[in-house]
Amino acid sequence: MVINGGVLLIRSWMQQVYDLKNNHGIEVIWVTSGAIASATRRTKFERNQRTLPEKQALSAIGQPMVMEQYNLSLQTLGLLGAQVLLTAGDMNDRIRRTNLQNTLNELLKWKIVPVLNENDAVATAEIKFGDNDHLAAQVSVMMNAEKLILLTDVDGLYESDPKNIPDAKLVSYLPSIKARDLKLAGAGQSAGVGTGGMRSKLLAAQKAGQKQIVTHLVRGDIPHNLLSIAQGNSLGTQIGGRE
Repeated sequence: MVINGGVLLIRSWMQQVYDLKNNHGIEVIWVTSGAIASATRRTKFERNQRTLPEKQALSAIGQPMVMEQYNLSLQTLGLLGAQVLLTAGDMNDRIRRTNLQNTLNELLKWKIVPVLNENDAVATAEIKFGDNDHLAAQVSVMMNAEKLILLTDVDGLYESDPKNIPDAKLVSYLPSIKARDLKLAGAGQSAGVGTGGMRSKLLAAQKAGQKQIVTHLVRGDIPHNLLSIAQGNSLGTQIGGRE
């Protein structure tokens, strides 16, 4: 996802992706958001209530803007990015799902960084993932990933809403997602600037955990956050992965 921080934050993330690939042998599939937000900033189209065609048009404007920032950051490191736009129908249809899996595997074999986003320019309520947390979880399951890292605008999951209780404690580890955790996240905890909140991230972690994929909820603008997780350091909230 893209959180406040803009180009410099994207560059820092892609530097870490480079280090993960070259120094740790870790391949990364990146799921992003920000197309509509980028287009809104550029066009000044800030109407509170938007029609579906207006949202789709803004997405079409913003998607290349977002991808340009990723590619500029990757190219300075000698890497290339590949944009992959998806709707839920691509995952639900067996043939299209297999084609997607083959494409992503080929890109990784070529040392290209896949940058995925929901294709909001054509998606409607019936064919939407709902949010990019759900998209990321589905992709992690499809690709048999080892980890799902969800970048947020908070440090992780708290025992209570830190907006209301300043000394609320961060939950550093959960073995799995239970109903009480979803209830806690539904009490107002924020996470991210897109459509998903903390509840959507826990639902994504729950889906990934069904396939023994470890999920990390971590603040997106912490320096070297991805590398720190790869090195086994405790950061944010980890869900699953400990015996």
